[in-house]
Parts: sequence; C-alpha cells; structure tokens
Amino acid sequence: MIFRRISQWAALICLALALSNISSLAENGKTTGEWPSYGGDNTSAKYSPLDQINRDNFSKLQIAWAWKSVDETLSKNVSGGEWWAKADNIFEDLQKDNPTRWREKRPPWNDALKATPLMVGGMLYLVTPLSQAVGIDAATGETVWVYNPKSYETGTPTMSFQWNHRGAAYWSDGAQSRILWGTGDGYLIAVDAKTGRPCRDFGEQGRVDLMKNIPRASRKDRDYLNALTYSVTSPPVVCRNTVIVGSAIADRRITKEAPPGDVQAFDVVTGKPKWVFHTVPREGEFGVETWEQDSWKYTGNTNVWSMMSADDELGFVYLPTGTPTNDFYGGHRLGNNLFAESLVCLDVETGRRVWHFQMVHHGLWDYDNPAAPNLIDITVDGKRIKAVAQVTKQGFCFVFDRVTGKPVWPIEERAVPPSDVPGERASPTQPFPTRPAPFEYQGVSIDDLIDFTPELRAEALQTIKKFRIGPLFTPPSLDTEGGTKGTISRPGEGGGANWQGAAIDPETGILYVPSRNGTSTIHFYTPDPEKGGTVRYTHKVGGEVPRGPQGLPLFKPPYSRMTAIDLNKGQHVWMTPTGMGASRIRNHPLLKGVKLPPLGGGGAKGPLLTKTLLIQAMDGAVTESDTTEGPKLVAYDKATGKAVGWVALPGGAIGTPMTYMLAGKQYIALTVGGDTPQLIALRLP
Repeated sequence: MIFRRISQWAALICLALALSNISSLAENGKTTGEWPSYGGDNTSAKYSPLDQINRDNFSKLQIAWAWKSVDETLSKNVSGGEWWAKADNIFEDLQKDNPTRWREKRPPWNDALKATPLMVGGMLYLVTPLSQAVGIDAATGETVWVYNPKSYETGTPTMSFQWNHRGAAYWSDGAQSRILWGTGDGYLIAVDAKTGRPCRDFGEQGRVDLMKNIPRASRKDRDYLNALTYSVTSPPVVCRNTVIVGSAIADRRITKEAPPGDVQAFDVVTGKPKWVFHTVPREGEFGVETWEQDSWKYTGNTNVWSMMSADDELGFVYLPTGTPTNDFYGGHRLGNNLFAESLVCLDVETGRRVWHFQMVHHGLWDYDNPAAPNLIDITVDGKRIKAVAQVTKQGFCFVFDRVTGKPVWPIEERAVPPSDVPGERASPTQPFPTRPAPFEYQGVSIDDLIDFTPELRAEALQTIKKFRIGPLFTPPSLDTEGGTKGTISRPGEGGGANWQGAAIDPETGILYVPSRNGTSTIHFYTPDPEKGGTVRYTHKVGGEVPRGPQGLPLFKPPYSRMTAIDLNKGQHVWMTPTGMGASRIRNHPLLKGVKLPPLGGGGAKGPLLTKTLLIQAMDGAVTESDTTEGPKLVAYDKATGKAVGWVALPGGAIGTPMTYMLAGKQYIALTVGGDTPQLIALRLP
C-alpha cells in the first residue's frame, strides 16, 4: 500500500514536471529572445518583447547578412528539361489569365520562399519551396546543413504553379531536438536539429507517409495541370509531444471526387499515428448529416492548408479549415458541409472534438479560414477570458472562449442572397459577428466605385453593368448570352485576410491584421466527361474580369490596410492604409491636380510585433514625404498606426518577418524575392 501511494505521488510529480516543461517551452522564445515556432510560439501571436530596435533607431537598420536559397543550385536540373515540358501548358493557361505576371518563364519557386524561419540556440531553420530543410547560422547566415528529400522527383506539388512552403516546426525534450516538416509529395519528415540527419527512429527511417490512410490520395493521381493532388505546404504544430499536420489539396478540380483533408497526429519521437480527425465526417460521425445524398463519400478538400495554433496548457489544438470540393460550385455536396470553413478545437492527446464553429455554411466563395487563429487572454466586462480570434478572408474577426467555444460577443445568422445556378442550393443564412466590426470592405454596390473625377465615375458605372453585384455572400452566377459576365465577390478568393494572418499583443489584447481590398469574378464551364470530368460546373481559367477606367482601379481606396482591434472591447482602435499607393495611379494624367488620400496598395504582408513597434513589409512610398519606390520594411506606432521609420529591402518581401536576440544584438529576418530568393537579417550598426 505504501509503495502504491509513493508510485502515485511519483506519477503526479512527473506529470507536473512535464506540464511545467511544456509551459516553459511555450514561453521559451519570449524569455530568451528565440523564435521557436512559426508564429513565435504556439499562440501564433507573432510577438516578441525585444526592444533594442525601436522607433528612434529603426531607420538605421542594415543588412547583416543575406542567404541565397539552396533551391537555386537545383534549378537547372529540376527546371531544365522534363519540368518545362510539363509546365508549358501551365504557363499558357496562366498567361491567358494574367499575362503581366507570367510573361517570363521563371522557375515557379522564385517568388515562393514563404517560410518564416525559426530560431533556437543560435540556429535558424526554414523550408524552401522544393521542400528542402535548412539549418543556418543565425549570426553569419552561413549554411550549416541542408536536407533534401528530393520530393520534386515525385512530381509537381498540388496547385501546380504554386511551388511554395511556409516552414517547419521545432521540438526538443532537452536531450534531443528535431525539425519537422511536410513535403510537396506528402511525407512528414523529422531530422536532427543540429546535423540535419534523418531521425531513423521516426516513422520509417525518418519519415511518415501522409497519404497512406487518406482516401483517394495517391502519388499517381494528377490534376488537370498534371500536378499532384495532395501535398503539404505549411508547417505542422507540435503540442505535448504530438505533431499535428494538415495538407494542401488541389481545388481546381474537374471531378466532384477528391482526397479529404483529414488532419493527422503522430508521436513526435516515434512517428507512430496517434489519431486522425475527419474534416469530412464519415458514416455515423457527428456532422455527416450535413452532407446530403451521401456526398461525404466522395467530396474532398475541407483541409487545413494554413497554419494551426495550440494551447500547451489546455492540451487543445485549433484547426482553421477550408472549402470543400469544389470551391465555387456545391451542387454535388448539398447541405452545410461540416467541418468545412470552420474553427475546430481538438484534444491534442486523443483527437476528440471539443467544440467547433462554422464561419461559412456550404461555401461557394473559396473563403477558407486562411491563417492560424490567435490565442490571447482578454478581459471583457471585468471577466477574464481565455480567447481565440480567427481572422477570415471575408474580413471578419470571430472571437471565442477557447475553452468552451462560446462566442465572446453574439454572432447572428443573417439572410443572404440565393443562388440561381442549376443544381445549386446556397445556404439561406450566414454567420455575422456583432463585434468586432469587419476590417475590410464587404460586397459591392455602385457607391463603392471610383469617384476621383466625374468622368472616371461615369466610365466605372458603364463597366459594372456587365457584372452581377450584391452584398457579401452573393453567390457566383453563370455568364449569360448578352447579359451579365459573372458575379463580383468582394473580398475575393484572396481575401480580406490571408495566410499572413494577424499579430496580437499579449500585454494589451490588441490584434493587428493586414488586409487587401480585392475582388474575384468566377466563370463556370462544364468539363468534358471524356477527359475525366464528373462535376457539373467548375471554375475556368480566364474569362472577363472587371477592369477600372483608363487603367485605374474600379473601386475606391484603400487597396490594402492595417487594422488594430482591441479584443477586450471588440472595437477598432485605428485603421490605416498601408502606403501611399502605386505611382501609376498617383501620377496618372487624368488625376493631375486631384488631391488623393493615401491609397494603400503596398500589400497585405505579414505583421511582426515587438514591445514597442508594429513591423510590416510593403511596396512603394510610405508617406507623402517619401519619394522613393521599391520594397521596404516599415515600423508603425502600435497605438496610432503612424509610420515611424522604414528601410529599403533588396527585393519584395515574401514571408512574414520574425525577430531574435543573439550575442546581445537584436535581428529582424525575413525572406525576399528576386532572381534568387533570399533570407536576409537586419540589425543595428
């Protein structure tokens, strides 16, 4: 009996120590100046308390070193023969859709080094678009190790022209440390953080096959652009010795069938499967009735292609899910389609669903939840709440109690327009948060059209007549003979907010979200059954899109902005355009003598928060006194949104910046584009 009591006490002590260690790992970056997770820590705050770089010296920053992507050394081999032969048809389609962007045949990974590096123990870790993991000396920028899984030999990653990767996860138990990431051909890999060598005790010789238990997922399967239909392009999240990974799944389908976006969890040491969460429920599971006519049997996607967050103390992981197959037509999947376009909270040990909330019912707009939710403790009406905030493509910020899933402020189901596409049945209502207010324009009316001059306004009115317009959640429509050319959706499929997500200040509870004022116009066609088409309608590349008068935008500015939201009150603190706007607009001959406000348009790029600054990369002039063009790294006053400093960048920013302290000096690191993508680190002279 005494021995049993001692054993029980020993077990409790071990558990307490383990939980203490988990908590300390979560706080590690904040206390040591490191950056051990994609968003700084598992809360996805993108926050660091470092303050050596401040408003008084920010503009003095200099590039300490620049690291060129190791993908460059493979470009000649990978892009030399077979790749371009396969890619020719891709670029022909893309040139029709966007000839300016794709007029040059450059390797499609040149502008896709989207990773935010991790920093632990003086080493930076990132993953390249070709799924190579790299360890870099954080002081010098020298490559320490490279691990190349040669995933490109299997084929082009899903979405074909979007070779990209957002990074890795880090894990350590104090004795060993690992870097984990998913590859373009659907494997989860673990390597030693010090050497880059595979962890042979993880899975099968250092890797786990993520397609093994996913229905309709195969490395032989290709989409209509000859790309794999299943890949991984975002980092996993590690919580309590469990690594959780999502997936990227082709969503330009000519079939109603696709692999489902099941979220998988593995033991971080052994790689053994722990659980699978079916984002498309199966027979007998909660939510399967929301997939009418047994559409759960063949519908896919509904995947977590972006980043996830986790509460290490609670042992919960938070999944931002995407749209089902296909993005814009749901006639083959009638019903609300749980758990698509939802925030799902799971128990990290078991995969049990704790709670969920669906942001879009029966999605028809590609309104994936695009970013990791932000975890933050807030005080509302005197009550302390462990909260989670999810920013969305449609320009909302949904806020919940992250323990119970209860909305912090009421969310109303409001009536939205019906669909007239044959076979389609749009949801009659959609959820609208009552607080905070939207952070981006929603829907289209003639009052939103450009009005810099009466002549431009009149031309814009003529243009808009060709298209169907309406409020947020107006469904896509068919082109009609002599009639409308599709429905303009705003925000478009690119957001609003996107994968860059939001940053949050744990000291104030203020969330900072970059967003863009963009539109989409979807055109449908019926794919040829003889070429494998099984869907009634799907989105086609090309088709007429609304263009503004005389080369100017169709809608009023700003075209990108930053919004600060106090989550303690559910209120906007400030909202400001990011940048003065493109010189082609400001210097347009038809606008000579017109006093223009700041237009934005500098890009909705990822935010970084420090103790004193909000930092974001952008393109073009920052203020009226700034006469320089080109990409910049900009510092804003967190309280007002006023720009307080900026420095030039050698190329347009791709990834979200991060910061770290090493040998008494604070660095800011981010990836930038160019002929060869680079990771650069800036510090004070």
